[in-house]
Amino acid sequence: MRSFLSFLFKQPTAVLNEQDAMKKFLIAGLGNIGPEYVNTRHNIGFQILDHLANNKGLTFDQNKLGATASFRIKGRSILMLKPATFMNRSGKAVHYWLEKEKIPKEHLLIVTDDINLPFGTLRLKTKGSDGGHNGLADVQQSLQTSQYNRLRFGLGSDFPKGRQVEYVLGKWEESEEKAMPERLDRCAELIQSFVLQGVNITMNTFNNT
Repeated sequence: MRSFLSFLFKQPTAVLNEQDAMKKFLIAGLGNIGPEYVNTRHNIGFQILDHLANNKGLTFDQNKLGATASFRIKGRSILMLKPATFMNRSGKAVHYWLEKEKIPKEHLLIVTDDINLPFGTLRLKTKGSDGGHNGLADVQQSLQTSQYNRLRFGLGSDFPKGRQVEYVLGKWEESEEKAMPERLDRCAELIQSFVLQGVNITMNTFNNT
């Protein structure tokens, strides 16, 4: 009798797999590997994920195409990824881990920098152009779509004409360093809201803050 009831109420494997996929998220922070890039503006994607991992008592492990760490929150699985492919090839790592973990694209969040926003400004969007950002351009090419969630952290544009590369690869100013803990906490809250409440509620709550 028990085996008959189990058969009667057993869900198809395809349905179970789909349900599992809807509970998984990939948070990819963009940056460049190597000690010379640590604590530079262009690596804010790495820095935000490091902060969240530290809050959760996690460390990153070196895996294929990047460093990963994972945790669960209210029944949802979050995989954090720091690509080891350098900024201009970020899409290769993002695409690999989406496919490997069978995570739907709507559960992907790319975390990156943006010189077009004032320092510390957070902007979450569901689609858009790469805005001249090489990392986003490669993600878009790899995914064959511009419709993916991205969190942009403002760097500001306080640099002379022609010095953009030097600026984004430079270290934070002292005033920016002092403001960073609060901004990083805000980013961690945003990411968890994205997972738990969805992108629309999170945009309404966190954009322009």
